[in-house]
Amino acid sequence: MHNPHDPRVLPMRDGVNPSCVVLPSQGQGSLLDFLCQRLPAVARADWCQRMAAGEVVDEFGQCVTPERNFAPGIRLYYYRALAQEAAIPFEAEVLYQDEHLLVADKPHFLPVVPGGAYLQHTLLVRLKRALGLAELSPIHRIDRDTAGLVLFSVQRATRGRYQALFRERSVHKVYEAIAPWRPELHFPREHRSRLQECGHFFRMHEAPGEANSCTRMSIIEVAAPWARYRLEPVSGKRHQLRVHMAALGLPLRGDAFYPEVNDPPPGDYSRPLQLLARELAFCDPVTGQERAFASRRQLQAL
Repeated sequence: MHNPHDPRVLPMRDGVNPSCVVLPSQGQGSLLDFLCQRLPAVARADWCQRMAAGEVVDEFGQCVTPERNFAPGIRLYYYRALAQEAAIPFEAEVLYQDEHLLVADKPHFLPVVPGGAYLQHTLLVRLKRALGLAELSPIHRIDRDTAGLVLFSVQRATRGRYQALFRERSVHKVYEAIAPWRPELHFPREHRSRLQECGHFFRMHEAPGEANSCTRMSIIEVAAPWARYRLEPVSGKRHQLRVHMAALGLPLRGDAFYPEVNDPPPGDYSRPLQLLARELAFCDPVTGQERAFASRRQLQAL
């Protein structure tokens, strides 16, 4: 039976599954005109070249030609490509794999999924390419700057059950971080605040209003002026741990975004963010087994 949401009209290629764009209910001109307008980062000549190679198809598997007229509501599939992509010289480790789950231990600097300037050098594409798992998909994500555990779904059929664990906050997550030590602050403590996007890029900030984020914090060790912290996010807001620590006057070592933006130049790997997704624990919704995973990576010495 034809399924427009999962038509399998183009195979995975070099670890990359086809991307999809849905045409709106109204429009005119050709499909080529639409693609050039919707995805202007790809030149018109490049779209023509991809069409000639049979790399742009509709949801029924028909190759799209430059002359084909606009078709309301149809899905088009194509391969995302980058003219140039900087290599990330660090590798992830697969800690666990079965028919439903895969757990990877990610290095600093490696993005989890394609986006912006990263495609082949992302954790998802590298794993798909190495293992041939076309349906592999991250169940949650951590920042490119953060190292540690990432949980993946191996097959679409059971993915929703694992995604529900994170949505229902049924996964116990433990992070480790290095940040300044302030003897006047008492630990353990719980930090609650309202996090929302601010005007600069994708940074977050604390705002007045009802709290929508919570982090439990404790100290593992102190070697003044630094300390190693155990951070347990109850909620899962973007950059939550980084913002909460910075709000206490404890910005993480190597943080290029909080409290101020100080991005290193491309290719500079000398200041990795000292944040590690150390542990994940949950009850497997498919097998009923208790699962617990721990990263093998280490942060810097104090």
